Amino acid sequence: MKVFISGASGLVGGNCLKHFTEQGWDAVGSYYSYPTDNTVFYDTLVPGNPDNFDVVAFGPDVIVHCGALTHVDYCETHAQESYEKTVQSTINLIALAKQCNAKLVYISTDYVFDGKHGPYLEDAPVNPISVYARHKLEAEQLALQEIPNTLVLRVTNVYGNEVRGKNFVARIVDQCVNKQKLTLKLPYDQYASPANAWDIARAMFVLLRDSKQGIYNIGSTDYVNRVELALRVLSYFPNAEYDLIPISTADMQQPAARPLLGGFVKMKFSNEYPEFLFGNIDSYMKEALANANAS
Repeated sequence: MKVFISGASGLVGGNCLKHFTEQGWDAVGSYYSYPTDNTVFYDTLVPGNPDNFDVVAFGPDVIVHCGALTHVDYCETHAQESYEKTVQSTINLIALAKQCNAKLVYISTDYVFDGKHGPYLEDAPVNPISVYARHKLEAEQLALQEIPNTLVLRVTNVYGNEVRGKNFVARIVDQCVNKQKLTLKLPYDQYASPANAWDIARAMFVLLRDSKQGIYNIGSTDYVNRVELALRVLSYFPNAEYDLIPISTADMQQPAARPLLGGFVKMKFSNEYPEFLFGNIDSYMKEALANANAS
């Protein structure tokens, strides 16, 4: 299997590149603004950029679209940029996939829902409540309409190993390891099903291997709010110094609305792959600390 991964310098894309390569697939991953080891340059907004990796010559069977503008509040006040980096980039990769006769994988989110009735199954009614969410849904629907065998993975609260360590869990771990005091003001009324990017990559692999298509919700065995998530991580650092301030989402007064009861029921995936075992925050933390102590 030949796979081109757009946005492989990020969390999900980087884990996909690593796992697919380890499984023996011919995988090429791209970066745009942040080069990482074993990635090539590709600008999804300028397909004709002469510096772009020649995807057509590579001839992928699958194009995985992991790149997007994910800063939800920034998107709310920069709608045009949000559209370009989420919707237009997807339109361009749809055209590229058609040119290569390749399957498309689109990474979506639980923000396509309004958060009133979660956790969600795949066929739950969508109702995005922010600019970011509307653009993610628009891109998701375009991909499904334009390329019939598109595979959509909806994920949320993704954590795990990445070069930049930008994700919520990784930032807490890094500060604790470096004995920095943390000040965390977190909503107690936002619930989700955090997923390890490594599990997302593993799930995507089996779905692609078996030529699956359509929408799959991917989540771990955890269903927690942001306060609980932070406390689970902090419990592995008994000497950590921190101030944790629980606050309601309304009191945070963020520019973009958030779905409160988000997250997923992954019954569709688990019914098809009953022996696939997802990790959780605890299994990730134990492995992360074991690796840290060994190095």
